[in-house]
Amino acid sequence: MAAARMGRLRANGCALFVCDVQEKFRGLIHHMPAVIETTSRMVRAANVLDLPVFVTEQYPKALGHTVPEIAKDLGQAEVFSKTMFSMCTPELETAFAAKGGIGQVLLCGIETHVCVYQTCLDLVEKHNVEVHLCVDGVSSQREVDRSTALRRLSQLPGVFFCTSEMATFELVGDAKHPKFKQISSLAKETRPEQLSAL
Repeated sequence: MAAARMGRLRANGCALFVCDVQEKFRGLIHHMPAVIETTSRMVRAANVLDLPVFVTEQYPKALGHTVPEIAKDLGQAEVFSKTMFSMCTPELETAFAAKGGIGQVLLCGIETHVCVYQTCLDLVEKHNVEVHLCVDGVSSQREVDRSTALRRLSQLPGVFFCTSEMATFELVGDAKHPKFKQISSLAKETRPEQLSAL
């Protein structure tokens, strides 16, 4: 019980959510290269650690599909089209429930103040799921919207801020972990200019 209050990440019962990292937003989002790189690395880490991955695309007919840098590593992950802002569509919720026992979600994507924010609210309030928000993997078109959303989310119970590297090393937990070298290799990759926590 104490571990749950502290927000300690555990690979058993954790999933990755990728929110709307789509082609149309490439030139619009503040520090979009960092969002893409971080999300790509988190997808690959999820693959290494066998975490379920859930992906949404906001109205892809107009906004395009998930950027290829991320899409190429999605494998069997199901991609859900949506018009509502939260990722928690009825279709995704059904697939999420079918996995069973997921109590923690790592979350990357855009935009922080709309789809990411509302996803956090739904996961915590409706599903009693801890959200671990990768601050180096979420952004908005305007920095003021991103920073305001992060300040608001920092006040919510059940929402924990982390960086992608912080999360992946916590999931591994020990240099003797059989997947440590793969996770360590991901952490050493060159990164674009990073996003700040707030």
